Amino acid sequence: MGLASVNTVIEDMQICIFDLRRGQEEGRELDKILFFFPADSPSSKKLSVIGLGEGLIAFTRIFSPEAACEVIEAERHSHVFYEAEPDIWMVMMIEKSVESEATWRIDALREILQEVHSLFMMFHGSIRAMLENEPTGGLVRSHLYPFIMDYLSAFQERSPLDLEHCCSDFLVGKKLHLPSFRDCLTRRRTVQMLTVGREAAIEVQLLVRILESCAGTTPCHSLILFQDLLVSTTISADDTINLFAYSVLRLTPRALSSGVSSWSYLLKGNTVSHIAAASTLAHYGSASEHLFHSHGNSPGQDSSYNVKRPLWHDKWSKGKDGFLVTDVWGREMDSMISATPTIWLQETEEKVYLCAYQYRGLTLIILIPVSSISNGEQGVSLLKRQVLENASLKILKVEEKLSKGWGGENAYHVKGYRYLLVDDDRNTSRASPPVKASTLTKESLLAMSKLREEVDLEKRRGKLDSTDHKKNLEICIRAKNNAWVIAHTMRGKELYMVLEKANETLLYASDAVEKFSNGYCGGTFSLD
Repeated sequence: MGLASVNTVIEDMQICIFDLRRGQEEGRELDKILFFFPADSPSSKKLSVIGLGEGLIAFTRIFSPEAACEVIEAERHSHVFYEAEPDIWMVMMIEKSVESEATWRIDALREILQEVHSLFMMFHGSIRAMLENEPTGGLVRSHLYPFIMDYLSAFQERSPLDLEHCCSDFLVGKKLHLPSFRDCLTRRRTVQMLTVGREAAIEVQLLVRILESCAGTTPCHSLILFQDLLVSTTISADDTINLFAYSVLRLTPRALSSGVSSWSYLLKGNTVSHIAAASTLAHYGSASEHLFHSHGNSPGQDSSYNVKRPLWHDKWSKGKDGFLVTDVWGREMDSMISATPTIWLQETEEKVYLCAYQYRGLTLIILIPVSSISNGEQGVSLLKRQVLENASLKILKVEEKLSKGWGGENAYHVKGYRYLLVDDDRNTSRASPPVKASTLTKESLLAMSKLREEVDLEKRRGKLDSTDHKKNLEICIRAKNNAWVIAHTMRGKELYMVLEKANETLLYASDAVEKFSNGYCGGTFSLD
């Protein structure tokens, strides 16, 4: 029996971003607020939430000055903290209830805050740099509000046929739908890799070299994806995670087709809320107007900031030459040609052009430093022509090889198992296909969610104690429905598994883990 279509809706919740270095003078306390949801909350409510957050941060620093506060569990609320940048805090405050208290994991909520900040930095740079560039805070607020609202409503437009790949919207009207126990066999902020054979891997490497040669002496980086899976990357791990997230959201074939928005690697389930987009957009518009007036800004003043909204839905399309185009970054002066998108790489702190090319299920992302192309769009157009002339045949061959070796969306299903495999060292994860995971009962998923919370707690304790937080753990629990719920961590790798309709003995569960480890994990979790 599968899980019923139940959504975790939070009635009383606030998300805020504030700067501890601002608003210290009496009467200017609102200056420290950079973002607040719901934006139309009264000023007294905003100051109360942020004042409480500041107090908890200051209090915990007395006992742990080196480690930032992560979570405070009060009687009626959970307070989730993330220090995005020095003295710039993101806080999520959620009201507890008997029904919802056990449905979310704290680490999953922190990963939302971490992800939205990482994506914001990829497109706009650091919050602190924007504040230093424009000290009034108007610039950063005008970027943060639409960006986060677009992020929260990123799942809104989708096809009913895509229920296997997407979960419900984060944002529905004034309510938020959060990651819940239904998502316990997924891991945010990781990359899903495509398994390729030796011949295909060689062809991919040759394609990467051809792409690099197309840029001549100009430094060039690339990502290659097949469907929603990563095949190759030449950038750092953090940059790969961010760009992979955006690619699956907006650039891959599924994201471009039929108005479908696919963050399948983030939130996989079998539920969806069919809420009109107008509801959220109307709320966002009124909330934004309230925000600007509360800070003494006019809409006209805000429009002067030229805000780009890269998370806007349905803004990418495939051109006749195979390159993807968007007008989000504006157009060239005296021309109808769309400007080439740019992003910031975290490791090198350089601004790069983002050129995306697509052939069938294959998506190539080419990154060229803006500083290395003196003639701007003309130089980018020349590079695109070089790619079409020199790499087209190799692109065809790679796509053919990967398509032949691709087992479809259920390629990583293992009969009898529902699992999540995480490699923290490589920032990768692999899980049971969503259509298979959705067959688990609510009791099994709740038990797994609670077990993962316990593992998360042990990892946090390891960090606070300055011990090895990658210590080995093995936990097997018999759930109320007699399913085995298993967690096994070893040498930076984590395995979570649910076995329903299994034998009653612990030996059976141990043998099942052993077989899975030997067959699909190279023996990582084996006892020998």
